Amino acid sequence: MALSVEDRFALEDLLAAYAWALDTGDVEGLVACFTPDARMVEEVFEEPDIWEGHDGIRGIAEHYRNAEGFPGRQHHVSQVQYMPQEDGTVKMRSFAFVTECAGDTPFDLRFAGYYEDHAVKGEDGRWRLRRRVARLWDGEILKNFPGRGQWTPRKRPASLIIKR
Repeated sequence: MALSVEDRFALEDLLAAYAWALDTGDVEGLVACFTPDARMVEEVFEEPDIWEGHDGIRGIAEHYRNAEGFPGRQHHVSQVQYMPQEDGTVKMRSFAFVTECAGDTPFDLRFAGYYEDHAVKGEDGRWRLRRRVARLWDGEILKNFPGRGQWTPRKRPASLIIKR
């Protein structure tokens, strides 16, 4: 199925809006990137974090906005693959990495992984994320390499402990 150039650019803008909102502490801007029935999953540390609905998205935004060590991080997305679905939605996957621009150079690479997204176009013509999963570049995605394909649980740093 084909995806129009306009929709592709709008989806690209959606991914950029997500990163800008998260990295600048814009809680309502982040919420606006998601549908009311959204589900965001971070499969990074020992236990996945799951955030549902606008209240859940608001919760993750508030968590990171108040997490020590988060200000100065930048989320980067590249090489997005767009997979239009028969129902008019679009699934996407992309490389993701997070830099930390704090202190003196060189700056740190804090995360290397990927997103799996499912976006829907609303009646207002705007694209929003219905599902977003963030994963480390580890586990199943590397199954084609000998001796790889198993996820290695990572311990959550104290500065990123979720307070609910």
